[in-house]
Amino acid sequence: MSKKKPEIKKVVLAYSGGLDTSIILKWLQETYGCDVVTFTADLGQGEELEPARKKAELLGIKKKNIFIEDLREEFVRDYVFPMMRANALYEGIYLLGTSIARPLIAKRQIEIARETGADAVCHGATGKGNDQVRFELGYYALEPSIKIIAPWREWSFKSREDLIDFAEKHQIPVAKDKRGEAPFSVDANLLHSSSEGKVLEDPNEEPPPYVYMRTIAPEEAPDEPTIITLGFKKGDAVSLNGKKMSPAKLLAALNDLGRDNGIGRVDLVENRFVGMKSRGVYETPGGTILLAAHRAMESLTLDRGAAHLKDELMPRYAELVYNGFWFSPEREMLQALIDKSQENVEGEVRLKLYKGNTIVIGRKSSKSLYNMNLVTFEDDRGAYDQKDAEGFIRLNAQRLRTLGMRDKD
Repeated sequence: MSKKKPEIKKVVLAYSGGLDTSIILKWLQETYGCDVVTFTADLGQGEELEPARKKAELLGIKKKNIFIEDLREEFVRDYVFPMMRANALYEGIYLLGTSIARPLIAKRQIEIARETGADAVCHGATGKGNDQVRFELGYYALEPSIKIIAPWREWSFKSREDLIDFAEKHQIPVAKDKRGEAPFSVDANLLHSSSEGKVLEDPNEEPPPYVYMRTIAPEEAPDEPTIITLGFKKGDAVSLNGKKMSPAKLLAALNDLGRDNGIGRVDLVENRFVGMKSRGVYETPGGTILLAAHRAMESLTLDRGAAHLKDELMPRYAELVYNGFWFSPEREMLQALIDKSQENVEGEVRLKLYKGNTIVIGRKSSKSLYNMNLVTFEDDRGAYDQKDAEGFIRLNAQRLRTLGMRDKD
């Protein structure tokens, strides 16, 4: 027995203007007979957004129900930078570029639903991926009673041909390059681009060169290194080469530098939250530079205990972001701890960018805990009494000696 569809009056659709979400738009109108509000977010994906407006109008959406917003600064300031303070890497390698964009989109959809009186939201994520979880956990956290439509879990389309037939039947324009199966799927924003599926499904096959969109190949990068200086304040990057910049502009500038030096390519097999492994090719040029610089700044300014505790908590934080729990109390608790640790993470880091490598070559801070008088091999002027080390070692060795004596006996 098929599940009865809920009655929907108005739905806010996360709308890219592409073929799939245009088909979803028309399918919503036909299946639910409801008003559709489209929301298109500029997160720095590098595409023109005005065509999305024209496409929505073409499909019968009223101007007052079309929302196109530039969220680049909010995205980097309130989502990317807090995550970077944690040095978050999922499974030790993934900089979470797709994961961190979903909570912001979900938040704005819910806000627009409230503004327009919509009783439902809709996303275009498939039933096999992580994004459906991320979107819907965000929706429910912010509006517990919201109705959610996930077309890929509901409709009867079985193939690309079915989608094309539906588009042509409803006079939805289909570009020539959209008629066949795409060689791989792409998601992009100001932090990264990700490519998955089709030609990338065999993890033993090297990605074709045309997969890479954000970076040149390291072997094609200049033979001369690029030297840059990043300034930090409370754990966030605030300047590049002495020039103060907004979060989004700074990340965009780092993306350009990373691109030109072949930095930020990652080919990985990850564990999806929904229970399968997935192979992806990610490009995060600016984020890769930012992470290296931030860790270098922390190396000077964070106490050992604080730094080590942060490193212990980081995998848990990264997993929460990856799985879609951005709005959970545990992520917010961890964020408060992380932000407290960043109060004195300020200063400048100098880096060398060279053929895919981000190399730290200098760091300085007025809040530095590095003491030259303590670490020098020369006369330390009484700052450290080396004789004290003997008692320190004997105390730490006591339990090991006790174990050793027992085992020897």
